[in-house]
Amino acid sequence: MQEHHLAVAKTARYYSLGEPGPATRQLWFVCHGYGQLAGRFLRHFEPLDDGSRVIIAPEGLSRFYLSESPAERRVGASWMTREDRLVEIEDYVRYLDAVHDHVRGGMRSEPVSVHAIGFSQGAATVSRWAALGKTHVDRLVLWGGEFPPDLDLTPGMVAERLRSARLTLVYGRADELITPKVVRQIGERLRASGVPYEEMPFDGGHELNETVLKQLAVADA
Repeated sequence: MQEHHLAVAKTARYYSLGEPGPATRQLWFVCHGYGQLAGRFLRHFEPLDDGSRVIIAPEGLSRFYLSESPAERRVGASWMTREDRLVEIEDYVRYLDAVHDHVRGGMRSEPVSVHAIGFSQGAATVSRWAALGKTHVDRLVLWGGEFPPDLDLTPGMVAERLRSARLTLVYGRADELITPKVVRQIGERLRASGVPYEEMPFDGGHELNETVLKQLAVADA
């Protein structure tokens, strides 16, 4: 038996908040967590739609049923699994670059900064995009998710790109997945590699928080 790979065309979707215009100063790319859909995820960012930023929510390329119950067959999406993972990573990094280029191509030439916010599984997604993609990411926020342990932070292009992005770790103090031990391990690795970062804990669990989102928006203004 031989394994083969073939690149094919695929129609992906993304959702957006805000209209590009002369007042646009930021592009926010927000990546959902495992089992979520981009449209529902983007609703959390509606309070930030003030005309200064365009918020883009790409959707993971793999959808699946969250339940096999005939009465409730809700659908979610995933960025990747462990099966053929390297190829899936390459696919979504190219996909996010394509979304950026599609959005940016429809805008005037005013300077804008690129912000990548990933929640849960989306945190690893935006980390790899910032490190491996063509797009320069100015601001990187990992919310309730891990920094990928497989990213090589030895001196080189990847580490340099991450050092140039303003990195923030956001997590709920009651998050059952991103525990204080996990946060400490992430921090130790980043510090050892000379990647600066800040922490923004909040009172809550594995969830988005409107107050913290507004704090991020104010800090980035």
